[in-house]
Amino acid sequence: MDIGITTFSGSYGIEPPALGRAVEDRGFESLFYPEHTHIPVQSRRADGSPTRSYAETYDPFVALSAVAAVTRTLTLGTGVCLVTQRDPIVTAKEVACLDRLSGGRFIFGVGAGWNRMELANHGTDPRTRMALLAERVQAMRRIWTTDEAEFHGHYVDFDPVWSWPKPSQRPHPPVLVGGNGPGVEDRVLAFGDGWFPQCDGLADVDELSRRVAALRRRAADAGRGPIPVTVFNPPPDKRLLDGLAAGGIDRCLLLLPAGPESELLGTLDEWAPLAAAH
Repeated sequence: MDIGITTFSGSYGIEPPALGRAVEDRGFESLFYPEHTHIPVQSRRADGSPTRSYAETYDPFVALSAVAAVTRTLTLGTGVCLVTQRDPIVTAKEVACLDRLSGGRFIFGVGAGWNRMELANHGTDPRTRMALLAERVQAMRRIWTTDEAEFHGHYVDFDPVWSWPKPSQRPHPPVLVGGNGPGVEDRVLAFGDGWFPQCDGLADVDELSRRVAALRRRAADAGRGPIPVTVFNPPPDKRLLDGLAAGGIDRCLLLLPAGPESELLGTLDEWAPLAAAH
C-alpha cells in the first residue's frame, strides 16, 4: 500500500514547490491537493464546525503544476476536484496539460461537493449535482480519447470539438470518484477508474473492507479489472494503516495540517517511517 500526503494549506502553510520536494524526499508516494474556489461566509459543515479555513485552499491545478516542476517521481492528484463547479471543456484541457507536463504522473480525483452554498454560487443545483458530475466526467473522457469529441447529455451538450494536447497516460489519467454514500460504488462503476472514500466517514476498517470487496466483485462481474481504492485522511497510526493494507486498500493519504513550515516538515519527518513500512 502506498502512503501519500494531502493538505488544505494555502497562503498560511508551506508553499507547494517546497512541500512537493519535502514529500518526495521523504519517500511518500504522492501529493494530493483538494479544491474550494471560495467559501460562503454563512456556510457551515453538517456538524456545525466552521469553514473559514477551506477558503485558503490553492487552486489544485496551479499548485500541482508548481509541484510537477520541482519533482520527478511524485504522483500528483486532486483530492478532490469539484467538477460540479467547473466547465468540463476547460477542465479537460487542464487535466491533459498537467498530465503531459508532469510526465504522466497525474491522478484525477473528482467529487460533487458538500457545500451547497458554494455550489449555488457557481449556478449548480445541489439536488442534481451527482448527475451533473457524471455527465461532466463522461464528457471529459470523450475529449481525452477522441480527436473529434462530441457529447450530448442533459447537462452537457456540445458538437464535435478539437482539443489538444491529449493526456500522456492512455487512455487518460485515472479518475477516482470521491464519496462515502450508498450510491458511490455505482458512480465508480459508471464513470470512474477507482474509489476515493474518506476515512472519517466510515464506521471502521471492516466496513470499508467489505465494501471494497463487494465493489471489486461487481467490477469482475462486469468484465473489469480490480478497482483501486485511495483512502483520504486516515489517522497516522501504523496499526490502522496495516489493517487498511490487509483490507485491500491501495493508497492512504495522510492529512497534513496547517502550520509553520518548520512544524510541517517535522510532521513529515515523523510520518516518513509509515511510508517506508508500506
